[in-house]
Amino acid sequence: MSESVDDYLKAILELGGAIGSPITTTALAERLNVRAPSVTGMLKKLAAQKPALILYRKREGVRLTATGARRAWELVRHHRLLELFLHDVLKYSWDEVHEEAERLEHFISERFEDRVAAILGDPEFDPHGHVIPAKHEAGIYRQETSLFEWPLHRTARITSVSDRSAAILRDLERRQMRPGVRLTVESRNPTSSIVVRVENHEARIRLERDVATCVWVAEAS
Repeated sequence: MSESVDDYLKAILELGGAIGSPITTTALAERLNVRAPSVTGMLKKLAAQKPALILYRKREGVRLTATGARRAWELVRHHRLLELFLHDVLKYSWDEVHEEAERLEHFISERFEDRVAAILGDPEFDPHGHVIPAKHEAGIYRQETSLFEWPLHRTARITSVSDRSAAILRDLERRQMRPGVRLTVESRNPTSSIVVRVENHEARIRLERDVATCVWVAEAS
């Protein structure tokens, strides 16, 4: 499969979420930074392949077939293993690994994948807290909530952060907000920002909405 096909399959998987909701061509175009007519043309090609990689009906959106989903999850496993390898072994910072993994995920062999997993000790999570799928299996969707939407005055634990913005990752690193950190949302402006207090730190931290929506949390145990 080409890199372009892989990018479409992974984008459909990520946008569809746990229930595999149908994805519009507009949403795909925005995610992939591609013109809508080009998206429509590619979707028609993917639906016509044997075996088909997607199910696509105009005005009804697009979903992955079982074949398409297998390839998409394989790419997710490659990406997250590579991110952890780059971070833990090659000592990249956590804001540098995403773009490198995006380039490499299409090309590694199963032998290389197995060697990386073995060196890392068959890890469960990547540097950003995302679950690494088991080989040849679908990934697990955890019960997570955006920090921006978390209830006030209720202790949460950061479970994962988005890896798509290097600038936001650098900001979170500066504020020592990584997976595992416990915090409380103390106030919220629904249109712009929240104020949080990290456990064992007295200072309050104001997070703009675009940052807070990149942090995912769950009930602190």
